[in-house]
Amino acid sequence: MRRVITVNGEPVEWREGMTVRDILRERKYSFPLLIVRIDGRLVERTAYDSTPVPDGSEVDVLHLMSGG
Repeated sequence: MRRVITVNGEPVEWREGMTVRDILRERKYSFPLLIVRIDGRLVERTAYDSTPVPDGSEVDVLHLMSGG
């Protein structure tokens, strides 16, 4: 059975031990100001390396921008 999470609405294959940092690297998110939510819960930037992403999760990666 294929195990999948959703990242910004797209299916992504899930694997045991996957962290937020893994998703950011694999999906090539390099923008310096990001917000990450797992199933609607905000993940602190300092916890990206240690926060596991559970199978079946919905992950949102948002770019912060400012302007004027």
